Amino acid sequence: MAQPTIILILILSFFIPSHTHLQPTDQSYISMLISNKGLDFIKDLLISKAVSSLAPLQLPKIEKNLKIPVVGNVHIVLSNITIYRVDVPSSYVKPGDTGVAIIASGTTCNLSMNWYYSYSTWLVPVRISDQGRALVQVEGMEVGLTSGLENREGTLKLSLMDCGCYVRDISIKLDGGASWLYQGMVDAFEDQIGSAVENAISNKLKEGISKLDSLLQSLPKEIVVDDIASLNVTFVNEPLLSNSSIGFEINGLFTTAKKVGFLNNYHKNLQPLVSCTGPSKMLEISLDEDVFNSLSASYFNGEYMQWIVDKIPDQSLLNTAGWRFIIPQLYKKYPNDDMDMNISLSSPPVIRISEHNIDGTVNADLIIDVLEAGQVIPVICISLVIRASGSVKISGNNLAGSVKLDDFTMSLKWSKIGSLRMYLIQPVVWTVIQTVFLPYANSHLGKGFPLPIIHGFTLQNAEITWSDSRIMVCSDVAFTESRNRLLFYSK
Repeated sequence: MAQPTIILILILSFFIPSHTHLQPTDQSYISMLISNKGLDFIKDLLISKAVSSLAPLQLPKIEKNLKIPVVGNVHIVLSNITIYRVDVPSSYVKPGDTGVAIIASGTTCNLSMNWYYSYSTWLVPVRISDQGRALVQVEGMEVGLTSGLENREGTLKLSLMDCGCYVRDISIKLDGGASWLYQGMVDAFEDQIGSAVENAISNKLKEGISKLDSLLQSLPKEIVVDDIASLNVTFVNEPLLSNSSIGFEINGLFTTAKKVGFLNNYHKNLQPLVSCTGPSKMLEISLDEDVFNSLSASYFNGEYMQWIVDKIPDQSLLNTAGWRFIIPQLYKKYPNDDMDMNISLSSPPVIRISEHNIDGTVNADLIIDVLEAGQVIPVICISLVIRASGSVKISGNNLAGSVKLDDFTMSLKWSKIGSLRMYLIQPVVWTVIQTVFLPYANSHLGKGFPLPIIHGFTLQNAEITWSDSRIMVCSDVAFTESRNRLLFYSK
């Protein structure tokens, strides 16, 4: 039962792995809600896994001395008792204020076993024995467990609050044996077989919960997206259990793998966990805009947001001859010299999410370099304020996106070749932004970053909406058997 129980709680928590460099904070920027539909999916998956793990299941040997009328004292042994099939026709999951209960009712299981008996009487001095096979059907079985979840230092602590198995009825079919043996076995062993089944299944439940709790305690708290950024997935606050859903809150901010010592200046407005509209989905994830701002800050602090551009669609613009009518003095001072453009962001991009738009503002410096006699000579620096609008989509289990240019402003920061007519330069800069800067940004945004979904599970029919300062992902989830591993998505 350990494997399916692990799957249950891992789905419930949708963990992602971690390493180091966490920034301490007691606020949550990503929240997740598993709806009643999602809980039913989890329950069905759990039960199917439990059924496969319970068959076959070996039970302890049972032996007993019976006094049979006319026959006398009989020694009976039941061995090789094996549960070989379990069927669960009805089940339900019930979250409550303190834990999650899963109940399987009307369960049946089939057992096979060997039987042996021996006896002697005063009429026959020789000891008589026989042996054979028997089939047992257990009906009307109730199986259930209630587990508690609590936040313990940023990880989930799982505790078994209650578990049990109750057998209502047993029928036994003997293969061979005397007629008296059947009734004697039913009378003598019905309770013992029922108790053996109850104890075996209950012990499997306890074993699974214990192993899972150890696993949960050992899980790290950060997912490494790449060699620049990592996502802090420390659990914040206690799980929120209602009668129809389970909610979790995690820190959700990105950090840089490079120790640059920037502070956490994010302050989230308190909001409901998730508020998806439309048809019910299994999983709902809410991401605050500060998640995206922390990602941009991580790449900025990791010194990743600077580029040397030496190839563009209109390559003539990377030679001073292409500028002779735009900046005559540049061509006059450096005739027919090759050039490059050094683009660097002066601050992290700022993302703002509203009910109707996802907007971004980028402050950058564009330095134009002349390449002369093996030297790189900076000649002009232009400050840019780029305003763009974005869209998001689900790509696999990643949240991806793209941006398009709304407008930009520019100003001369410094020049080594005198004053410039900025209105002549603006179309060239627009071309550079449209053909170089945005395609480069979109090539990375198109890959996206991983949402907290474990391996083996994929989002299906996902819908994305956004409101004031947050994005909501509402999705069903599918499970792929071949990918059933206790690993997690990373980019």
